[in-house]
Amino acid sequence: MIKIEFPQPSFRIKEEDGKELIFDELRKKWIKLTPEEWVRQNFVQYLVQVKKYNAAFIGIEKEINLGELKKRFDLLLFNNNHQPWMMIECKAMDVDLTENVLAQILRYNISVPVQFLVVTNGQYTYAWQKSGDQLISIDELPTDY
Repeated sequence: MIKIEFPQPSFRIKEEDGKELIFDELRKKWIKLTPEEWVRQNFVQYLVQVKKYNAAFIGIEKEINLGELKKRFDLLLFNNNHQPWMMIECKAMDVDLTENVLAQILRYNISVPVQFLVVTNGQYTYAWQKSGDQLISIDELPTDY
C-alpha cells in the first residue's frame, strides 16, 4: 500500500440546482461533486503538487473502447514522449478496493497499455508495475516518467 498525504485542498465548490459542483482545474469546467469525484480531484492535486507530475500530461475521464463497450478511465498519465504511462482508477472512500477493482483497471489496460496501474479510494492506494505478464506491487509512485 502507498501512503498518500494529500495537500491542503483549495477547491472551488458551488451549489447549482440543488447539486454541489467542483471546478476541475485541469478540464476547466464545473463537475458534479460525487464521492468519487472528491477522491479524483484530491488525487490529481497530490499528483501535481506533491509528486510534481506535469498537469498537461494528465487525462481525466476519457472514453475508451473495450470491444463493443465504451468505458471511461479515471486518470491517465502520459510520459514525456506523450505515451500512456500510468492509469489510475478512483473509487469513493466507502468503496472497498477488491479484486474486482483491480480486474476493472486490468480490462482498461487491454485497450490502453501502461507501465503502472494504481487503484485508490482516497484512504487506501495500491499500485503495480507491469513486468511482462506479471504485476509487481510497488510502495511508492514513480518519479521518472
